[in-house]
Amino acid sequence: WNADYVCGIGDGGEHCEEKKRGSSMKVLLVAVNAKYIHSNPAVYSLRAYAGEELGQFIEIAEYTINQHTEDILADIYERQPNVIAVSCYLWNISIVEILVRELAKLLPEASIWLGGPEVSYNASDVMRRFEEITGIMIGEGEETFRDLCVFYAAQNHLISNIGEANHQNEEGFSELSGILGIAYRGKSGRTVLSQPRGLTDLNKIPFLYNDDLFPVFENRIVYYESSRGCPFSCSYCLSSIDKSVRFRDIELVKRELRFFLDRRVPQVKFVDRTFNCSHEHALGIWTFLKENDNGITNFHFEIAADLLNGEELALLHSLRPGLIQLEIGVQSTNTETIREIRRSMDFDRLSVVVKRIQAGHNIHEHLDLIAGLPFEDYKTFIQSFNDVMSLEPEQMQLGFLKVLKGSFLHENAERYGIACMDVPPYEVLYTKWISYKELRKLKAVEEMVELYYNSCQFRHALTLLKQKFEDFYSMYEAIAEFYRDEGHAVMNPSRIRRYEILLEFVQKRVRSDSAFSDSMREALTLDLYLREKVKNRPEFCMELNAYKDIFRRWYGREAKEHRYLSDYKLYNAKQIASMTHIEIVGGRMLLFDYMNRNPLTKDARIVEIEEDYGEME
Repeated sequence: WNADYVCGIGDGGEHCEEKKRGSSMKVLLVAVNAKYIHSNPAVYSLRAYAGEELGQFIEIAEYTINQHTEDILADIYERQPNVIAVSCYLWNISIVEILVRELAKLLPEASIWLGGPEVSYNASDVMRRFEEITGIMIGEGEETFRDLCVFYAAQNHLISNIGEANHQNEEGFSELSGILGIAYRGKSGRTVLSQPRGLTDLNKIPFLYNDDLFPVFENRIVYYESSRGCPFSCSYCLSSIDKSVRFRDIELVKRELRFFLDRRVPQVKFVDRTFNCSHEHALGIWTFLKENDNGITNFHFEIAADLLNGEELALLHSLRPGLIQLEIGVQSTNTETIREIRRSMDFDRLSVVVKRIQAGHNIHEHLDLIAGLPFEDYKTFIQSFNDVMSLEPEQMQLGFLKVLKGSFLHENAERYGIACMDVPPYEVLYTKWISYKELRKLKAVEEMVELYYNSCQFRHALTLLKQKFEDFYSMYEAIAEFYRDEGHAVMNPSRIRRYEILLEFVQKRVRSDSAFSDSMREALTLDLYLREKVKNRPEFCMELNAYKDIFRRWYGREAKEHRYLSDYKLYNAKQIASMTHIEIVGGRMLLFDYMNRNPLTKDARIVEIEEDYGEME
């Protein structure tokens, strides 16, 4: 619809001006993602569900929270939309508020709609806070968004049989009040809530991806949804408000997953809240992936590990290393905390399952903890930390409670003595059990876990260092204190600098002799070259000048005999040397093969060269 023929949305559309048949219209779906590698499946789902006839009027614009607000505003303005629909989440609501206020100035005749979890739970409050917006789509948005598009298309006389498809009338929706699941401003300017909309049949939602669209997702995470809802009632989560779980038909899921497999997509991340809450559903999908594995694509699932049964575990053990990765929410190992947050989790059972999965050496595990939960004090959280670290997952995420408005914990914050930030992400400041000072200590530890453990780049060094500490937590706490006391930058230190700082920590803070310090140098060297052949050799590495001729002769012989590197038969000695690395570690001659890596850790394959050095003299 043209700016010259704008509908009077402020009064619910009852006094819309007459439009000229053939007017143009543009609906802009706006997503502001946390990172560039992320995508927003919600906006693509809305456009797909709207159908082809309406889809010709719908555009999608994706940005990130790291972009300058002025650049986002300029891009939206250049598109000249008549309706702007913004997807709102915890991580982007602050920038959305700025965009809404400024867009109302730049495009005063455009209708602005919000949707998503951050505005659905308290739509009336959001309407009062954002005077510039036309309305809010509450809850699941596919059907609601389609009905809104029908409404605007009818007002602009651009409608054909769309209205009949929505079982309204031939003119579509004559008033906003006829649309379910929205909040809008009535004639008096007061917020009007229409009747709630029921849950969407997932099988009616079109597949989001096609060959024309797919280039948009190159070098970005591809998300997929095979179920909605969660069977659990965790008090910190908005999914606890609606416990209805719906599944997409398994045969439909298989056809859609084949699309990703055929195109050899690097990774597909399932957004299902608890993927394995249905054994039949999980088994069906995992079996299909096993039978149709393309050797490249990785699939990420968020699961409840203690729900896995023997049949599922046996299937998981049979999968190609790297085919799937599992994110497992632990949150706390304190039984009183687990009971109070109404979470269903048996840590003893979970521990057994995690170890059984690890026994297959084929699946990356990511375990989560949340600090700031009820009945979790500093001491019990340290125990939770050590409990999870003792399971040795590939990654451990230490998160901090977000007191989401609409959640049970938010409604009972006073009872728990919870204080949180008033601005997104509403992170906990302190509770009845844990102080702000103690949470700050945990923040510092979390930074060290991210730098050293979750990077998977210091496995040998950390294993060695752990021998000098009582438990995992005390080790990371000590490293964090060293960073603070020495004034080292925590944010984005160079990779080499992280190795150097860890060695400095050992030399200045760890009670050890020269032998331990030498062992740490070797462990750091091993960890360093497991990832890449660095151009500038760090000072902590052993001097190798005396071995250069030995290495050169070894490569010459290997290029002829291929005793260790059978995959390199097409390369000459110089090329093989540039693609691999030889290091002397602990008196052993180790070859780092970068063409072949561990699919879980990304470490290079290591081969010990067993010949006597003298044979190569």
